[in-house]
Amino acid sequence: MEQLELQDLKVDKVVDARGTACPGPLLEAKKAIGTISSGEIMEILSADEGTKRDIPKWANKKGHEYMGTVEESGYFKIYLKKG
Repeated sequence: MEQLELQDLKVDKVVDARGTACPGPLLEAKKAIGTISSGEIMEILSADEGTKRDIPKWANKKGHEYMGTVEESGYFKIYLKKG
């Protein structure tokens, strides 16, 4: 997905994990994914570099769809669709 398309997504849940280091953002995402329904979209905010690798890997393993990452100033927005 293109960065512009990602930014226009309607997200169902935002997880702001910018204050935590690895594996904090992943743990926050694991907790939050249980609170949304299948097909809903979650946005994870993280300043940790490792999160860009960890979350897509975890999503694929669990059957969720990694939709892409948007880089902001000093942090990332990672998009997932719950499987």
